[in-house]
Amino acid sequence: MTRILAIDQGTSSSRAVVFDGEGRAVAEARRAFDPLYPQDGWVEQDPEALWSGVVAAGREAIAASGVAAGRIDAIGITNQRETTLVWDADTGTPVANAISWQDRRTAAHCERMRAQGMGAELATITGLVPDPYFSSTKLAWLLAQGRNAKLAAAGALRFGTVDSFLVWRLTKGRRHVTDATNAARTQLFDIGRQAWSDRLLGYFDIPAAMLPTVLDCVADFGVADAEWFGAEIPVLGVAGDQQAALVGQACFEPGQAKCTFGTGCFLIANTGEKHVRSHARLLATVAYRLGGKPTYALEGSAFNAGVAVKWLRDNVGLIETAADTEAAARRTGGDTGGVFVVPAFTGLGAPHWRPDARGLVTGLTLNSNVDQIVTATLKSVAFQAADLLAAANNDGVTTRLLRVDGGMAANDWFLQFLADVAGVEAARPENLEATATGAALLAATGLGLAADPPAVARAWRLDASSRVFSPAVGEATRGAWLEGWHAAVRRAL
Repeated sequence: MTRILAIDQGTSSSRAVVFDGEGRAVAEARRAFDPLYPQDGWVEQDPEALWSGVVAAGREAIAASGVAAGRIDAIGITNQRETTLVWDADTGTPVANAISWQDRRTAAHCERMRAQGMGAELATITGLVPDPYFSSTKLAWLLAQGRNAKLAAAGALRFGTVDSFLVWRLTKGRRHVTDATNAARTQLFDIGRQAWSDRLLGYFDIPAAMLPTVLDCVADFGVADAEWFGAEIPVLGVAGDQQAALVGQACFEPGQAKCTFGTGCFLIANTGEKHVRSHARLLATVAYRLGGKPTYALEGSAFNAGVAVKWLRDNVGLIETAADTEAAARRTGGDTGGVFVVPAFTGLGAPHWRPDARGLVTGLTLNSNVDQIVTATLKSVAFQAADLLAAANNDGVTTRLLRVDGGMAANDWFLQFLADVAGVEAARPENLEATATGAALLAATGLGLAADPPAVARAWRLDASSRVFSPAVGEATRGAWLEGWHAAVRRAL
């Protein structure tokens, strides 16, 4: 029977899941790690912690599956996307910590780009906006440190997002590759031409030799050496985490959309062969690429979702577990007493794109209590998702049924409020781990189990039972809620 190892390397943990040939997860393992915060607005990760976590989780998942490593047929990889690494071309040793997608250190560089009028050109070439979120300015910053620029010019350094780094390590330096979805998030890739942009490489002064070869999401990415998991295993599928979740949620038709509530909140709507240029400050991106043919998407990214719940638990001690948030919201009946939380811990993403914004709690009175602050934090994530859906609607992409996944999607109260405030039906699948499922789907396609991911999805019964949350409030109530939220956001800005 077919067995696939899905590697899901995320912002706060590395996870591995073994799937069988019918798409059932038979074993999984996880290794958590802590991000590093060396300065205000800086977020880094230890590359060796990423790597060691992937290897350890992969070995544990294979052992727990009861299947010998030699019977694992393929690996699929999904990863946090814009996080940027540079490493030595000979040794594979990183020259510095990975700079996380959450990092804001290049905000001034992005402001200069806007002042130079680069915004329109970036949107045309890459579908993206000037913001520290993306890899381009992170890489430029790394090259400006020490002798890195000279080493890069001499061909001694390699750049990649996390997928490239993992494949390099898994293949012991034999393959320096990425896929089109991750390439599209670097702000160096022409998503219309499906090639690295010479214009942008010149603008950011980045040597082309540093960059990986861009492949389809289903391709021969190389073979993981037997040292890592006990046998040689081909890597046949790769996609960035949000695009993998789109695949895992079987959003293969134009207009279908998913929203993942993990560390951040990420809306992606499939736009098919149409490269939609947003007028509402969303991102145009690659949904997936198969057979050299890209499928496009509109994306809205809010940087702080699950991390806001983590803040409640770890930093201010208002809850003991994430599950406590639902009980708190039910105790309040959803009434925060006028309290709003704007979780701009690392700035605000779409549609504001303000890296300088910071978190805000407003509306506090002597009657405010812990449950109200917790409820307001939950609501803030739904408010952000509602703003993203409204922006997509302004761009002509209307969503009536939103497929949701990620840790926060386990919270019934949260999903009902999301449906109410956004005016959409929120459909929660039986399996909330859409990213790993998407990576496995791509690898299964690479094995030839079916002609394309939709066919594999049908075979894997991805339309399994789900719960749908429908709006239960009127436009007047919804409008009042959003008016209060938008007033709080204006204060944060």
